[in-house]
Amino acid sequence: MKRPRSRQAEPVRADLGGRVCIVTGATAGIGKEIARQLAALGATVVIAGRNLARTEAAAEEIARDTGNEAVETAHLDLASQDSIRGFAGEVVERFGRVEVLANNAAVWQPQRHLSADGIELTWAVNVLGPHLLTGLLADVLRKGQDARIVNVASRLAGGLDLSDVEFRRRRYNGIAAYRQSKQALRMLSWTWAERLEADGVTVGAAHPGFTRSDIARDVGGWQGTVVRAFFGRCGQSPQCGADTPLWLAASSQAQGQSGRFWVKRREWSCPYRDPAAREQLWEILCRQSHISTTC
Repeated sequence: MKRPRSRQAEPVRADLGGRVCIVTGATAGIGKEIARQLAALGATVVIAGRNLARTEAAAEEIARDTGNEAVETAHLDLASQDSIRGFAGEVVERFGRVEVLANNAAVWQPQRHLSADGIELTWAVNVLGPHLLTGLLADVLRKGQDARIVNVASRLAGGLDLSDVEFRRRRYNGIAAYRQSKQALRMLSWTWAERLEADGVTVGAAHPGFTRSDIARDVGGWQGTVVRAFFGRCGQSPQCGADTPLWLAASSQAQGQSGRFWVKRREWSCPYRDPAAREQLWEILCRQSHISTTC
């Protein structure tokens, strides 16, 4: 498979009027730009975030910039399974169907921390949270028109140890935890693609590229300072980072292109497709999130 070449992407053109699109981690960076562009295309956009003030500020800005007043907010903390369940219930009650779920939110932690449910935080937010949220919204996605799930993954992936996903045995390393979470998210994408194929739901994973983001916003100490400075100085703009995820969410060219990994709008070969490993990962996540393995 040929590697994607750098090129100026054509703007995504689509009429998303009446379609409900959820974007996690949409108060800044890539997620905010995905939400902004979906709103510009006419969608009803739900900005999901754990900080109410930041979420409302982002929604107001996007509505003002795009002229689309259908920009909604909802509280969602992916580190809390109770919060995820509450959010999903609110979506079902308010909208009844969903056309786009963009799992964009992610964290990087230099030290090992636990979520509200006692699960290693990077794993909880980057992998378990998207899995539980997808499972809880699967039925309303099935009801959506040309529904799509976009998982913002990364080429910086690898090192997944299915016998120790929370670094209980291994010495914790923040980069290793992040890399394995992105490998797991890619593997999870293929499994969801298979399970939702018959329902017409397209599931894809996208690499946004090295982008300025707030991923280290809550990291203290010198490590947080260094990472924020590096991302701010060397990363591409959030608009560029949002391009491929947005294309997957809205373009007619991406319709039905399920179970694929995309870089710069082109498919990129992905080695993480072993059926036995994917099934083991699925069982781990369903057990951790207390949902049925059949979903």
